[in-house]
Amino acid sequence: MKKHTYLLLLTSYFLLPSNIVHGQQDALFTQYMYTKLEFNPATAGSREIFSMDLLARFQWVGIDGAPKTFCFTASTPLRNPHIGLGFYAYRDELGPSVDYNIMGSFAYRILFPASTLSFGISAGIKYYNIDWNALNPRDPGDIELINNVNNRVVPDVDFGIYFYHERYYVGISSKHLLQNQIVVSSAVPDDQTSFTKLLRNFYGIAGGAVPFSNRVVFMPSILMKYVQHAPLQADISARFLLYDILTIGASYRTERALGLLVGVELGKGFAIGYAYDIWFNALKANSRGSHEIRIGYEVDLFHKKRMLTPRYF
Repeated sequence: MKKHTYLLLLTSYFLLPSNIVHGQQDALFTQYMYTKLEFNPATAGSREIFSMDLLARFQWVGIDGAPKTFCFTASTPLRNPHIGLGFYAYRDELGPSVDYNIMGSFAYRILFPASTLSFGISAGIKYYNIDWNALNPRDPGDIELINNVNNRVVPDVDFGIYFYHERYYVGISSKHLLQNQIVVSSAVPDDQTSFTKLLRNFYGIAGGAVPFSNRVVFMPSILMKYVQHAPLQADISARFLLYDILTIGASYRTERALGLLVGVELGKGFAIGYAYDIWFNALKANSRGSHEIRIGYEVDLFHKKRMLTPRYF
């Protein structure tokens, strides 16, 4: 039964026109405001402090083989205020398939009296693999399943622009600029292949901080994503920061999902967060929603004078 579920998930997660596999190629999180480096390298060092975030997402809980995603980001400015560096890695698992992305980021920043304009680039690798033995196809002799290709690695490059102020930010970026192909099956004897192509993913992000009082700050944000052969996707979030300690809010994703978010600053640079997504599509009947956990840590390595307290972004 589990093998059939894996196959169903793969079919719903990937579209198969001709011999090309298109699918969700990037990990996205309800708490995306903490993982901006994952989709925009220009955000490296933008918090003006060394920061690390670890997120774990368990999607469509209750469905065998549902996606599980883990993401780690680290970012810091240097003593040279014009330079920011970053690193991120994620693991995305769906049934028998798994992919990794490992990238290093460099940002060059133009400093203004109260704002910063940053240009960034990331370079690294994309790894993809399918455990074909976990599938139970109706036709085991299908030519597309005979010569499977495992453990594929290709280079990857991203680019982004990010402008931020103490009260707002806006950015645009593109991932998978090389649009490399990852062969997943080699058919014989007609010498045709099935492959997944890393299509360019385009992102736009914006957000702000509106103090209602010394104790309450309203922080709206939006993340938009576009990739060829897929509809435009938007995540719209509204959060409140209370007493510089507690964050509560909600988000809406155009895939018909509602998210609830909460975060707590624990002191000494540590923070935790949690998000729960409720889906209103066909998966609702079989899924118990999606859970997402965040652990964050930051430390001031260079005692930067431009660092703001509190740092909203």
